[in-house]
Amino acid sequence: MAAWPAVPLLINFGGSLLGFVATLTLIPAFKDRFLAARLFGADLNKASRQPVPEAQGVISGAVFLIILFCFIPVPFLRCFVEEQCAAFPHDEFVEFIGSLLAICCMIFLGFADDVLNLRWRHKLLLPTMASLPLLMVYFTNFGNTTIVVPKPFRVLLGVHLDLGVLYYVYMGMLAVFCTNAINILAGINGIEAGQSLVIAASIIVFNIVELNGDCRDDHIFSLYFMIPFFFTTLGLLYHNWYPSRVFVGDTFCYFAGMTFAVVGILGHFSKTMLLFFIPQVLNFLYSLPQLFHIIPCPRHRLPRLNTRTGKLEMSYSKFKTKSLSALGTNILKAVKILRVVDVRSGIDEDGEYTECNNMTLINFVIKLIGPTHERSLTLLLLLLQVLGSTIAFSIRYQLVRLFYDV
Repeated sequence: MAAWPAVPLLINFGGSLLGFVATLTLIPAFKDRFLAARLFGADLNKASRQPVPEAQGVISGAVFLIILFCFIPVPFLRCFVEEQCAAFPHDEFVEFIGSLLAICCMIFLGFADDVLNLRWRHKLLLPTMASLPLLMVYFTNFGNTTIVVPKPFRVLLGVHLDLGVLYYVYMGMLAVFCTNAINILAGINGIEAGQSLVIAASIIVFNIVELNGDCRDDHIFSLYFMIPFFFTTLGLLYHNWYPSRVFVGDTFCYFAGMTFAVVGILGHFSKTMLLFFIPQVLNFLYSLPQLFHIIPCPRHRLPRLNTRTGKLEMSYSKFKTKSLSALGTNILKAVKILRVVDVRSGIDEDGEYTECNNMTLINFVIKLIGPTHERSLTLLLLLLQVLGSTIAFSIRYQLVRLFYDV
């Protein structure tokens, strides 16, 4: 891939621009078809409950796949054009095809989730299944499971450590985390596509910076996927921005997460990629008591609209106090003392009850700043995502010296 890096990248960029236009055009064109197929929902944060087409991530995902299907021969043009080609790079070709297969599987499974409304346990299983082609490509092309141990642990573990099968477990869990991390930081217009756009832009900047490094080919490979993803997501965000005319659906969350997992794993910068997920990691940690049902978790944890003020307020989970386990009770006591969760108690006709705000980063931001307009809340969360990427770059290029020899 390193022979003519500029030409394939320019072709990829041109195709991505066409993909942006196609996404902008196709989403409104297919709106009535989705409504006719009853693939729609109501925006719970709006006073009017007009039907809004769902699962529009399948359109941006399809455009993304078409761009890269047409792009498949481009990185290997030197073997078709030059008189001499020492050997066709089958390993790079398999890497490209395997990545597309994993992403294609995830789009299909995500759309199945939107249509069939699968349970949360299935949401963990689907990315695991879709990541298998990715893990097989890594096994056949690289097979390296040795990591460089951070400096503080070298006295105990040495400079290098072979994780063996645990490394593949880590990569599979990474794919599951990426897909679901975007899915659980959702619920307001533009947040899913917006956060994915910022992460994609951060990865693109990182790839460009690293083009002069030792892993040039890996970052070119990443750019081949990230540039089309950025532009197709930009087209989707245009329609999903407040007031949203479409919903992206689980299809987009799975598609975005798997695309990030693909470039992070096969581009060999999975640790750096996770740094770009700082807000998602914080949201995941904050949500753990509800995700594991230690604290009762309602189906929808999005903020609640105050129709009188037109602003979003924290949503709450209400449950009988006696139904809470000892662990749940202790957790609520701790978070109440730390003032990171609003906990209330009282008595109604059913007896003693407890309620707490739903544990999402969105609700936590509302707790800090008070009731907020939906558009302002989305902008603030995206600014937090940009801040997270800024911190990620600082860690990657400055604090990394404390842990590794660079």
